Amino acid sequence: MLLSLVVHTYSLRYWFPATVMLGTAPAYLLSWGVWRLLSTVLPTRVYHKLDDRLYSVYQSMVLFFFENYTGVEIVIYGDIPKNKENVVYLSNHQCTADWIIADMLAIRQDALGHVRYVLKDGLKWLPLYGWYFSQHGGVYVKRSAKFNEKAMKKKLLTQTESGTPMYLVIFPEGTRYNPELKKVISDSQAFATKEGLAILKHTLTPRMKASHIAIDTMKDHLDAVYDVTVAYEGTLDPTGRRKPAPSMPEFLCKECPKVHIHFERVDMKEIPPEPVFFRRWLHERFEIKDRLLTSFYESGDADKKSRFPGESQSSPLSISKTLPSMMIMGGLTLPMLLTESGRKLYVRTWVYGTLLGWLWVNASP
Repeated sequence: MLLSLVVHTYSLRYWFPATVMLGTAPAYLLSWGVWRLLSTVLPTRVYHKLDDRLYSVYQSMVLFFFENYTGVEIVIYGDIPKNKENVVYLSNHQCTADWIIADMLAIRQDALGHVRYVLKDGLKWLPLYGWYFSQHGGVYVKRSAKFNEKAMKKKLLTQTESGTPMYLVIFPEGTRYNPELKKVISDSQAFATKEGLAILKHTLTPRMKASHIAIDTMKDHLDAVYDVTVAYEGTLDPTGRRKPAPSMPEFLCKECPKVHIHFERVDMKEIPPEPVFFRRWLHERFEIKDRLLTSFYESGDADKKSRFPGESQSSPLSISKTLPSMMIMGGLTLPMLLTESGRKLYVRTWVYGTLLGWLWVNASP
């Protein structure tokens, strides 16, 4: 019985925040839908301004759970600009929690509503979220020969020409690095060898296409590229070998005590526009990431292990940044659940929102 209680308590650590985040989605979608209808006769810039505000409210609620609820310590190496900027955010990719790390940095610049993602095509099937991310300015891409370069350029140009603020998150590796997936790592290293590139140990060989298209298409709109390297503390086993990074459920179950974030701002003038030179530049950025991660996981000096080189600072997120959003989303959702008509509207929003998303997926080229 005691074991059962422990297991139940552990599962609640995840199910409580997951239920709140998913449960408020219909209320959020309804609020956004009303604004979308009202804004059809308004300039695109006006639509994006309030859409960004609504998105910021929802994502702040998400961060309430991922930061304040979990109590994770965020350790930052480097100086994050205090002012909002139009940027492309390039990071290594290890787990589903990586998406939240981008939000963690953005909220510290008051730019949370500007976050948009380059996502793999399959994620557009997510109920409600998959369709909405595209409406918010996210870009879905397919890999290899199926990559639709024209569609990505068109979407980014449409947004930049209307002056949409941009905090575009890209993971150039294309898939998550998992130290247990030896074949994925060996295939990536074999590709690097074939192309005459340095072999990377703690990241996969980056793919350049999406990053190059984004930066080249928006070059007159962007202020900088944010080069971000992330390491999750607690991912070394007793023998010193690297373990997989925590999944979202594991993160919410408070299994990650610290997140180490190495930040470097790269000015647009430093980035070569020509594809062949851009490819080399991007790989060199990942060589730097690989050295940082090698030091983090393999340093023989106990004082240097499980941290990045250089000065760092803990960056706690004030609950005043997230709790109001939690209360707003709860205030929008509870009335729907307390009445029969509200519950019917709630269910219909899930059903019709999911159906609309599927229709949009099937209509997409």
